Parts: sequence; C-alpha cells; structure tokens
Amino acid sequence: TGIITAWGRRWGLSQRLYVLGFARSAACWYLEGIAHTMTAYPPMRDILDTVNTWIAADRPIALATVAATWGSAPRAVGAHMAIAPDGDSAAIAGSVSGGCVEAAVIREALEVIADGTPRLLHFGVSDDQAWDVGLACGGQISVLVERLDGAWWTLAAARMTSDLPTTTLTLLDGDHIGAKALYDADGLSLYSAAGFPHESSFADAVIAARRATRATIAGHDLLLDTSRPRPHLIVVGGAHVALLLAEMGLRLDYRVTVIDPRRVFATPERFPAPIAITHEYPDRAFARIGLDADSYIAVLTHDPKIDDKALIAALPSAARYVGVMSSRKTHAARLERLRAAGIDDGQIARIHTPIGIDIGASTPEEIALSIMAQIVAVRRAK
Repeated sequence: TGIITAWGRRWGLSQRLYVLGFARSAACWYLEGIAHTMTAYPPMRDILDTVNTWIAADRPIALATVAATWGSAPRAVGAHMAIAPDGDSAAIAGSVSGGCVEAAVIREALEVIADGTPRLLHFGVSDDQAWDVGLACGGQISVLVERLDGAWWTLAAARMTSDLPTTTLTLLDGDHIGAKALYDADGLSLYSAAGFPHESSFADAVIAARRATRATIAGHDLLLDTSRPRPHLIVVGGAHVALLLAEMGLRLDYRVTVIDPRRVFATPERFPAPIAITHEYPDRAFARIGLDADSYIAVLTHDPKIDDKALIAALPSAARYVGVMSSRKTHAARLERLRAAGIDDGQIARIHTPIGIDIGASTPEEIALSIMAQIVAVRRAK
C-alpha cells in the first residue's frame, strides 16, 4: 500500500501528524480518474442535490473544500466534499482528491461535526511516494474542513440553481477560520457570517475573480470560491442529431435550449425537462433569451428560412460559438444571403462549418459527439 502523510492543523490545538495507509495504487489512480470527470461541474454543483436532501432531513453536515494545491493534485481549488454521519460510518458527496486522502478528511469531518472546530489540513507526499498514492509529481493539497454554514449554503445554492454569478470568501486564518461572506458579480455583499471582516478591497477582488483561488487580501488569508452561470447550449432545430447533442450538453452541465418553430420536432417527449423548448423563430428567441459569452449555438435544421435567421442574429452577438450543419456547396449560397443581409466577412469567419471536429463522423451519435467536442474545445480555448 502507498503511504501518505497528512498534517492536520487544529485551530487552538497543537499540530498532529497522521500516517495513513491507503488502498493499492491502482485503486487510487482509478478514483483519481473519477475525480477528473467531476471537474466538468462547477465546484458546488456535484454536491448540491445531496446536501439539500440532508438539510431537509435535518442531518448534521461538514463541508470539506480544497483551499490550495501544489504540483499535480487531482482536484482543483474550490472542489468540495460534504460529509454526514451515517450510523458508525459516514455518507459523502463529492471529492477533494479522488480517493487518495478522503479517509483522513472524513475522520476529521466527523470530529468537526462533534466539536464545532474548523481545521485546515495539509496533505502531501514525497516524489518517490507520489505514484503509489495518486498525487502525481509530489502533489499536495490543503483542505478546509468545517461545519456547514446553513444560512450561507441556502443563499449560495439558490443562486447557483438560478445560474447567478456568485463568489464566496472564506477566512483561512485567525480566530474566525471558516467564516464566510457571499458576494454577487458586482461586489455587493449578500451575506456575512459573524466574525468575517469588512474590507473595501474584498469587493474589488470579487469583481476580478475568474476562478477559485487562495489569496491574501488586506492582510487576510482567504479562499475565493467563484460560481459562474453554466454555459448555455442553444440548439436550433430538433432533428435526430439535436436529441443526442442536447443530452450530451446536459451531461456536461450545460443549460440546454432547443429552438424550432416546427412544433412536431421540438416536443417535451423528445426533449424532456430540464431542456427548455421554444417554438419561436431563432432571431426572436435569441432576443428574448439573450446571447453572451457563455452562449454556444448549433444550427442544425438545413432550412434556410430558419438557419439564416439564426445566423443573422447570432453572428453579431457575443455568443462564443456559432456552428451550422451544412455542405460546402450549400454554405457558399448561404454566404451570399448573409452578406446581402449585412453580415460582414469578419462575422462570417466566426461560423464553424462543416460543424464539428473532423473525426470522420457518419452516424447521428458520432456527429453529435464531434459537435460537442468542438464546443468544448472552443470553450477551453483549445
């Protein structure tokens, strides 16, 4: 078995050293792979439903959050794991390391629930141990373990469910470690726990934050945990490829909207909730929905009366991705119509067509995969 050392710092108590045995390296690497798949989700979303269920059942809950990483730690800053006592064991949701340090975190979490004392844990391995335990290249992580702040969670979870941008600041030092404040995208404070300091520079840091990070601001050691709206996959046309593409979008935690004025193609039976359906023409639907840098548009109808309206409205917008299913011959004729409608060459250059990454796709499933892969590549700037 691999051996990992963990320094668990208890606030108000002396440091303790743990030496923990873990499962064989193959099992840890397997769990690390699971952790990597979970990074598709925003930090809180993978535990949201479970924690809400526990709250409704009045169960005591601890929250573990990755506060910092060094090297090749399996999960990023801001990753969460929720822990609740379950008889002689514990129930968990989420992950902070993909299985490599969870045993120690769970043990600490149960003690936090019992004594109410938050603690910041540090886990690390030397390079010669790294491969055995799954923290590659001597990876290290710091994890804050605390009782769940129910008032903060209620507000933060509601905003995440509504796809509203939010940043949580959490103190990582001092007498009030774990104290939180919640801010909106404009730096307006929505919640502040007892003991959380009030500094004008916090609002500026919130406005500038783009991802979860640990920072020292106005002399305070803070975790900035950002929650951004989910990307919005907008599919124009409800044919077979659209069915598969919409499902892939949901699995990758995109909001999904299907637009098709031909009602027979866009029905709740074909596109069940939470997929949104509209039977407007795309130009009207875009105006109502609003297009921004989190919008990814796939135009799939092959009907110029619909496709042209979608492109004319989407190309001048801030939408991050605009793709259209088309042959090169059909697209050449479309370009003439777009130019006649006032779309300039710079905007035309934004069109991805033939849509999707070239993987030799021929079946609807493969075509949908190639489109989703292209959207992800654009989103990740690859």
